Amino acid sequence: MLKLTFKQTPAELMVRAASTIIFNTLNQLHYPSVALSELAENPQYGFTASASIEEVGAKFVRITDLKDGGMNWDTVPYCKCDEPEKYLIYPNDILFARTGATTGKTHLVKEAPYAVFASYLIRIRPKPLVEPEYLYSFFQSDAYWTQILDEKEGSAQPNVNGQKLMKILVPMVDSEIQSAISNFLEVVRKRQDGSFEELPELPPPLEQQRRIMTRVEELVGKVEEVRSLRQQALEETELLTGVTISHLFQNSQEKAWIQGKLGDYVIDDCYGTSEKTNDDKLATPILRMGNIQKGCLDLRDLKYLHLNDKERERLLLKKGDILVNRTNSAELVGKCAVFEVEGEYAFASYIIRLRLDQSKAEPRLVAAYINSPSGRAYMFSERKQMTGQANVNAQKLKAMPISLPSLSEQRRIVAYLDELQTKKDTMKRMREQAMKELDALLPSILDKAFKGEL
Repeated sequence: MLKLTFKQTPAELMVRAASTIIFNTLNQLHYPSVALSELAENPQYGFTASASIEEVGAKFVRITDLKDGGMNWDTVPYCKCDEPEKYLIYPNDILFARTGATTGKTHLVKEAPYAVFASYLIRIRPKPLVEPEYLYSFFQSDAYWTQILDEKEGSAQPNVNGQKLMKILVPMVDSEIQSAISNFLEVVRKRQDGSFEELPELPPPLEQQRRIMTRVEELVGKVEEVRSLRQQALEETELLTGVTISHLFQNSQEKAWIQGKLGDYVIDDCYGTSEKTNDDKLATPILRMGNIQKGCLDLRDLKYLHLNDKERERLLLKKGDILVNRTNSAELVGKCAVFEVEGEYAFASYIIRLRLDQSKAEPRLVAAYINSPSGRAYMFSERKQMTGQANVNAQKLKAMPISLPSLSEQRRIVAYLDELQTKKDTMKRMREQAMKELDALLPSILDKAFKGEL
């Protein structure tokens, strides 16, 4: 299966597989091919304008609006267009992305409000001798994509112009076969959306392609089932870790643990910098809320900032500092991680830094409790909800009830949690390896299908 320059959804891949199986067969049977220019009117480039969320004129369809084989008209913006007639979209128009990573991606307009299309798109209108759905079906196949990849111009910004687009060769079949192919692929698409509709029969000489596609769906379904089970096992392991930590803190009074509040162990707290960061890697890396992932620090996406001496004194992190996400969605606010990284790092304003008295509290155990279901329940109850965001301040954070055992017992618990994390990391690596093998299996299945070997 050809590797495209953009990622397709599983549903798009299945439609592409079905289309490729059918059109490969037509080519193998030497059906005559004709240039797209014989099947469609002259191509039309779109309108150049700025998009607006205000209803200033017609809807304005852009490349980014062509998603998952469909279009959400509710999210399509508007534009001012003094002479829209030339650019108006009508049902059965086909839109092509003519530049960028998605060059060649298409959309068949089935219903159209008052809308025009942008300049990075090309619009064609099928002639009466060909069904629009049939052309669109062909545009999903590797028989089409092979020609598009050959015609792409430019390396930094690939593109296909209207003249080259109209030279694309399309297998020509009678109207009965056109309708059958269009209907078949529409049902494949519906089945990817959860429909239980049976795949329709295909007329000769394509009758065997239905059996092949049924087999593809069956095998891909098994692959996706294994993928889902692997993901479920990982999620259950994550949940078990949190429950284990909450269980450790239960009945703390009976264990003679010291009852108190988080603030009893905090010797300093601080909000991060609100200065605008940049990509200058010679400056100090700034940890942001996106760098806190599942109780750990993810350093793959960093921004930077030059700090003066006063800022360095206040913002540079020390090992054992706890970084708490103070503003985010309700399910993420309050998530935290312990800083244990070599080198100089600072942090952004949506993070609270807690520095503990490490002669009394083990930062990793405290952070584990904050991230546990018990800690999350406290954060959820104390959060302030704003438009689309929730937040918690340092005062609320330090007021969190927490019970801790002796320092030696805290370290023993942390060692146990480290063992648990090691097992979890092993499971994660096994899952990632399994996912790679599953990802490699899918092209193998499709290649066999394209060769008629299933």
